[in-house]
Amino acid sequence: MKPRIVFMGTPEFAVPSLEILIAADYPVVGVITATDKMGGRGNKKLLESAVKKCAVRHGIPVLQPRNLKSPEFQDELRALRADLQIVVAFRMLPEAVWNMPRLGTFNLHGSLLPKYRGAAPINWAVINGEAETGCTTFKITHQIDTGDMLAQRTIPIGPNDTAGDVHDRMMLEGAELLLDTVKMLETGEYELKVQDASLACPAPKLFRENCRINWEQPGQTIHNFVRGLSPYPAAWTMLNNAQVKIIKATFQEHDHQDPAGLILSDDKTFLKVAVSGGYLFLHELQMAGRKRMTTDDFLRGSSLPPLAAFQ
Repeated sequence: MKPRIVFMGTPEFAVPSLEILIAADYPVVGVITATDKMGGRGNKKLLESAVKKCAVRHGIPVLQPRNLKSPEFQDELRALRADLQIVVAFRMLPEAVWNMPRLGTFNLHGSLLPKYRGAAPINWAVINGEAETGCTTFKITHQIDTGDMLAQRTIPIGPNDTAGDVHDRMMLEGAELLLDTVKMLETGEYELKVQDASLACPAPKLFRENCRINWEQPGQTIHNFVRGLSPYPAAWTMLNNAQVKIIKATFQEHDHQDPAGLILSDDKTFLKVAVSGGYLFLHELQMAGRKRMTTDDFLRGSSLPPLAAFQ
């Protein structure tokens, strides 16, 4: 008999994982997700999580606890009689929750653990110029992202891939890895692998203040930084006391004597920034208070003063 599963997750990233379990006829007896929030224009619309919408489409019961330590929530969770709990992009669980089912609780994490433990593993892998990353399923324990590993899958990172590109591929690869892991737990044919803590590196949450571009860094480093923060939260810089987010760019090596941050353009077709070792060609950007736009659209609607430079 297939194990009864409770699925925990919130964003779009988790939806393929839930869908693949349903398609494989596993009994998903409940979904735990974030509470609905007000959003949209003027914060007047009640927004449901992507996982909740998926669960509702399939007629799966949904719980949206504000407090995971609440006895009322834990009683509701226990009543679902799950054999296994699966976490994909959710929040940290108290032991009373992750230790509840007989097969335990496992998490799908967006890195090749023990590398990139933390809230932003995809972003930091790209920022650090990795040629590959991957996803890992592991048993949840007390310390975040440190439990024994069940399975891993490697995902390449191309030289111009953004964090968004990797996210979209990992969303699908991770779902397949998750299904493989459930099958392993179902049959008992698996071997837990202890994480080597000496290989761990952090992937902390990103904040606005650490997303600003330092134009004095090497050009390839800046390119990786832009890629790793695209499309969100986006690398940013200043131009004429206004914030500019750089969404997409490519780097070309070139010998030059231009100062770092200098903007060069023909005012029609290209926009490039002088960096150490070459030029960063901008393809998509966002001015403060405006929508994202291609470089062509930007140049049609804006004029750059002579010797303009990003700070």
